[in-house]
Amino acid sequence: MNHHVVAIVPASDLDASTAFYRLLGFELAADFGGYRILEDGRGWHLHLNHMPGWPPRVEDNPFGLYLYVEDVDAVAARVRDRIIEPGAPHAKPWGTYEFAVSDPTGVLVRIGRVMG
Repeated sequence: MNHHVVAIVPASDLDASTAFYRLLGFELAADFGGYRILEDGRGWHLHLNHMPGWPPRVEDNPFGLYLYVEDVDAVAARVRDRIIEPGAPHAKPWGTYEFAVSDPTGVLVRIGRVMG
């Protein structure tokens, strides 16, 4: 079995967060009421944990995710109006082609690929 890691992300509104991550390519795999498991069928796994009132101010959420994907532009097209950085996606000095969005709870989500 290969090693892998799954992020458990707090979500103040599970429905809004689930809808947001669906735009990025996730689907609901399991729903346990206050805890949802999302996946894309290709290796991405994400758990949403219902945390009402978290964070007190969305802009103070310290959590972040990086999603690696082959077709960055296709994902960007689905969330164009939510992209944080003007002109993104674009190449970064550290060798990735990426863009960033914020989920409904303020989690910073970068989507990109390594350039090569």
